[in-house]
Amino acid sequence: MPGGTLTRLRIALTVFFALDGFIFAGWVVRIPAIKEQTNASATALGLALLGVSAGAVVTMMLTGRLCRRYGSHPVTVVCAVLLSLSIALPPLTHSPLTLGAVLFTFGMAYGGINVAFNSAAVDLVRVLRRPVMPSFHAAFSLGGMVGAGLGGLVAGALSPTQHLLGLTVTGLLVTVFAGRVLLHIQPPTPSKSAPQNESAPRRPDTRTRGLVITFGLIALCTAYGEGALADWSALHLEQDLDASAGTAAVGYSCFALAMTIGRLTGTRLLERLGQTRTLISGGTTAAIGMLLGALSPSLWAALLGFVITGLGLANLFPVAVERAGALAGPDGVAIASTLGYGGMLLGPPAIGFMADWFSLPAALTSVAALAATAAVIGFVTRRAAER
Repeated sequence: MPGGTLTRLRIALTVFFALDGFIFAGWVVRIPAIKEQTNASATALGLALLGVSAGAVVTMMLTGRLCRRYGSHPVTVVCAVLLSLSIALPPLTHSPLTLGAVLFTFGMAYGGINVAFNSAAVDLVRVLRRPVMPSFHAAFSLGGMVGAGLGGLVAGALSPTQHLLGLTVTGLLVTVFAGRVLLHIQPPTPSKSAPQNESAPRRPDTRTRGLVITFGLIALCTAYGEGALADWSALHLEQDLDASAGTAAVGYSCFALAMTIGRLTGTRLLERLGQTRTLISGGTTAAIGMLLGALSPSLWAALLGFVITGLGLANLFPVAVERAGALAGPDGVAIASTLGYGGMLLGPPAIGFMADWFSLPAALTSVAALAATAAVIGFVTRRAAER
């Protein structure tokens, strides 16, 4: 495939990663307003937020099969349309039950597009023969940072309905332009001269599936942390540290900025340190940062903790998903993503329950515990983690 075509494909995929983060963050910063609108307790909100992850997990394995049958590019475009349409639904709800139902629909689209464009990115990474997967996830984080920042700016001027409907229009317009490119380019395949271990992955056998599940466990620990900060960081700053609604939204923006910086430098980091040391150092850094973010009595120290956590978590999920995809193609991406977003499935209700039983800061320390667990898994499986 010509270099120019590969460049166009990389740009189109980067746009979809950024759009995904932008839309998701736009929802995240509106959680406090939707909580008030639905009169939900912390536990009820946690159960409603469970809808996003439940919908994602339900569709991920199905999306892997759809990608094998129809190709990852068309599936990415269809899921982007569904994601853009479903983001307008949460402000229309007035109870935790209906909120959970519409978030389940949103989660189905969110899970589907994540498997589809990660599968497409794995194909491209294999052809480029460079560890550029973090750059795609950097686009997701950048989209999240912009979406959260914009959400904080318009929080006082626009209602949640107006804001999220604007995201629908933006998402559909972006999908029209980027989707055109994606639909006209076939997924790339390695050249015949490529090394044997870089050929197209096979469907997973028992041994391969075990390795994929191992990388999925790392993704689970990471996604738990990302989901916790996405769903609860604004509420933590507003409720526990007396931050304004706008400042609370900036908390997730700081986290997303740190994730972006970490992922933009992820390729060089992986080339220099390798996967094992990247996983171990990242998990350890995230654990330290989250302890600071959760337990500090100072707003600025908490924001610093979110930044450190973002830098630590930045490359764990991309490495886990890329390795799973390299081993088993869309099936590997689907398995690792399902386990990964299982972390998000556990996160919202777990944080909500622990917040009611103890406190929200204490509940958020569970993120530090799982980040440390990811570092331990990375060390224990160090031979399998390296190419």
